Amino acid sequence: MANNANGRPAPGSRGRGRRPAEEVRAEVLHAVGELLLTEGTAQLTFERVARVSGVSKTTLYKWWPSKGALALDGYFHAVEDTLAFPDTGDVRADLLAQLRAFTHVMTRTPGGRILTELIGAAQTDADLATAYRQLYSAQRRALAAERLRHARELGQIRPEVDVQVLVDQLWGAVYHRLLIPDEPVDDAFVTALVTNLLDGVCLRPA
Repeated sequence: MANNANGRPAPGSRGRGRRPAEEVRAEVLHAVGELLLTEGTAQLTFERVARVSGVSKTTLYKWWPSKGALALDGYFHAVEDTLAFPDTGDVRADLLAQLRAFTHVMTRTPGGRILTELIGAAQTDADLATAYRQLYSAQRRALAAERLRHARELGQIRPEVDVQVLVDQLWGAVYHRLLIPDEPVDDAFVTALVTNLLDGVCLRPA
């Protein structure tokens, strides 16, 4: 391992031993997430990631078939903790908390622009489209559906309700406004989504 003038390991230097693949992969994803959130997708290349992470391009191509797939995996790694789904037992509070966290990332950080760019690129990049479903949308949907199923088990949601449709009603509405920005994605919108869904929109008979 290379040392600096003080006898300490130089930045970016590696030990001679082979490191576990998961450790190397995590470092790559961390580097990609940092690049995306500071610079966006335009400057992201395999060459740049290899240089920053110290991992060969051969290894990168083995794990990610395209730049889009690599970017998406790095993006999910960067926002995974922020978008974790709470389960306090109060489904209304948890839906509001998660949707607020999601809309914050999408409207107040570079993450929103990055994700919409990746969704657009996925329309013509088959590898990215597959990665988007496997690495991001399927996992996000599964977390939301699990939380809603728990609410259904507790009797907070009617037993016949399809939780997958609820996921589409809530998060699909947010994506719609993000991709077609005719109306704002703000806290009033999030609150209205949850209120309309849980309280209903039809007038009750007198």
